[in-house]
Amino acid sequence: MGAEYIIFGRAIPTYKLAIATYAAVAAPIVAMKMGKKEAPADTIQAASQDEEAFIREFIKAAEEDQPKNV
Repeated sequence: MGAEYIIFGRAIPTYKLAIATYAAVAAPIVAMKMGKKEAPADTIQAASQDEEAFIREFIKAAEEDQPKNV
């Protein structure tokens, strides 16, 4: 069919080497994306209830000041 490389005494076609290379590069990228969990958008990490209330009021005021994009 085409060119072959001799690896460990066996003839391996170049297309199989190309597929193996693509898989070796793509597998870690896919694994990293699958394992990543994003925190919910409405979660606030506050030290106290007062701080959380202040942050919620600040966000509410900022959203009211911004015009809505429709």
